[in-house]
Amino acid sequence: MRDYESDDDIIKEGLLKKGTNKEDKMENVIIMEHPLIKHKITILRDKNTVTMEFRKLIEEITMLEAYEAFRDLPLKEIEVETPIEKCMSPVIDGKKMVIIPILRAGMGMVNGVHAMVPAAKVGHIGITRNETTHEPESYYCKLPSDISERLSIVLDPMLATGGSAVEAVNYIKKAGSKNIKFMCIIAAPEGLKRLSEAHPDIEIYVGNLDRGLNENAYICPGLGDAGDRIYGIV
Repeated sequence: MRDYESDDDIIKEGLLKKGTNKEDKMENVIIMEHPLIKHKITILRDKNTVTMEFRKLIEEITMLEAYEAFRDLPLKEIEVETPIEKCMSPVIDGKKMVIIPILRAGMGMVNGVHAMVPAAKVGHIGITRNETTHEPESYYCKLPSDISERLSIVLDPMLATGGSAVEAVNYIKKAGSKNIKFMCIIAAPEGLKRLSEAHPDIEIYVGNLDRGLNENAYICPGLGDAGDRIYGIV
């Protein structure tokens, strides 16, 4: 088990680097600092949080992360007629994004993104972790044919070893996607480093960076198995 007791430990591992005033994350990693996200993640961790509330919190945290992740979407101006007069007003430019949850836990985050961008398409990637080797094994992939023209938003609540995330992004790139963002709620330093190094060209949005992985490659303190808790399987 590799525990990270402080930011200094994480800096030594190359996950963070010293800035002028405070620690700067790697260039492609954005760790959320919003109080609402922190508050909701605390409730999410609680083993007594019931399935319905857990599912709702996953959706709400995803919406808050999406607000940050989508701040750089391109805009164009179109003419609209208000009750007062005609004017030029901005809308999102180009084709809408494609949401790609990593099955099955990633499905719990889809509604949070759809609430922000209802017109987004949805693809699916099925990847499971071998419980012996802890390496990813893929079993399903369905993506839109025009994915090369869209922003791909990859969703998985937990970034543990990083294997599934790396494999999912590999698939999406092979399908032609050139613009990818990854969103998770909880990440371990080991998985975050692995994904960032494997795909330094994608942006990674993290709700909270936890201490590390245990001997079974589960995030500590984490929140348990996100998929089981989303779907009430305990």
